[in-house]
Amino acid sequence: MAEEEVVKVLIVLTPAESKRLIAKGVRKLEEVERALEHGTIIIGLGTTNAYIAEELLSAEGREVDKERFAAGVITDKGTCIVPKEERGRDVILIDGKLTDISFEEALEGMGADDVFIKGANALDATGRTAGILMANTAGGTIGSALGRVMARGVNFIIPVGIEKTIPYPITEAARHIGIGRFYKSVGRPVGLMPVHGKIITEIEALKILGASNAYPIAAGGVNGGEGSVVICAEGREEQMDSLMQFITREIKGEPGLKLVKCEV
Repeated sequence: MAEEEVVKVLIVLTPAESKRLIAKGVRKLEEVERALEHGTIIIGLGTTNAYIAEELLSAEGREVDKERFAAGVITDKGTCIVPKEERGRDVILIDGKLTDISFEEALEGMGADDVFIKGANALDATGRTAGILMANTAGGTIGSALGRVMARGVNFIIPVGIEKTIPYPITEAARHIGIGRFYKSVGRPVGLMPVHGKIITEIEALKILGASNAYPIAAGGVNGGEGSVVICAEGREEQMDSLMQFITREIKGEPGLKLVKCEV
């Protein structure tokens, strides 16, 4: 029997659509599935993480106030933070159930079967290193968590859109900056933490959701398409028909995220 022909499809995603796609991919990761059955999952604050929290909590019929899931953000005003009183809480799931235990208590009990999810602000051109901006002088969430996550072998998942790719090594960029090193800044001065984990971009998400291969071919946009990414996905015709139907029905049209309040 002859091999089925590989066909290509072109997919265009806005930043909000990318976040939804990535969230659906993360939901289907083996380590996430296992931890939902038996384990702990911490979903830190962040705009992409808001979509992931929504995907994981939807089975329980719980809603996520995504607008309050932001902490540090980049807006037209610059690097900003959402005031603590306007933020929601990190989502902590134990055996798939939402719990009210503290972030510190959950983190202290984590091990190699558990999952820590934290988004990023930068991705290097190799796709192997991500970077997280820090406006808090103590390093914020990542500063308090990274040591224990890496020491214990916790599954560290980093959801990040390819729109955040920078053409410079993140480890090198981090050497040059820090909150106290800036003379002036448009928004909050920040530091940059290079991190390594399982990076999930739109490319990995598309493969998880049925594509045999995928790769970015363009980025940018106007008239509502600002920050968009253009991706070529490949697979058998049946796979691509199913994938495009999924993109059309469940991803396209995702509304952008509005912030409740942001301070520079």
